[in-house]
Amino acid sequence: MNGVGKKKLILPLVLLLGLILGGLGLYYYINHLLTTPIELENIEIDDKAALKLNALEQISKKNGITEWKLKASTATLLKDQNKAELKDVDIIFYTKQDTQVHLTANHGALDTKTHDMTFSKNVTIHHQHYTLRSETLHYAKKPHIIRSDSRVEVDDENSVIEADRMTIMLNQELIILEGNVEGRFSEKSQNSNLL
Repeated sequence: MNGVGKKKLILPLVLLLGLILGGLGLYYYINHLLTTPIELENIEIDDKAALKLNALEQISKKNGITEWKLKASTATLLKDQNKAELKDVDIIFYTKQDTQVHLTANHGALDTKTHDMTFSKNVTIHHQHYTLRSETLHYAKKPHIIRSDSRVEVDDENSVIEADRMTIMLNQELIILEGNVEGRFSEKSQNSNLL
């Protein structure tokens, strides 16, 4: 073989050797990335939670009729309990007359078997032109009522009523105020039922 023939043969062999070495290097690099354990930092483990959801939407129906629609920014289902802890709760209750009662609260707890609920911190209910505020409210699904054993305030921009306790019977569109009930009324106050 002459010198020109050797050069033509050496160049492809050098290129082939370079490709093989590059392929082996790439193989070992990828293998290293896949087999190196990943270190996780700043992980919080909630040993009470069985499941944690970043968003929850649930609808409750009775005999095909929607009773409420619930949204929460987070829901934590607790181990060994029939309970879900909710944050940033937004729920719409429906009456038999299909009017809407809108409730918001910072926190909530849902019994996953009975669907009874408790709401706390900045609890507000809006219905038509009325606004009700309380620190805690309880919802009982079976009778479809909302009640509060803490102080409540109901206003319609022109009047304010405060009471020690309250029950809202959603199916009857009736609100019952109990305890020390006080009110401030304006001549512009509405002459209608609260619900």
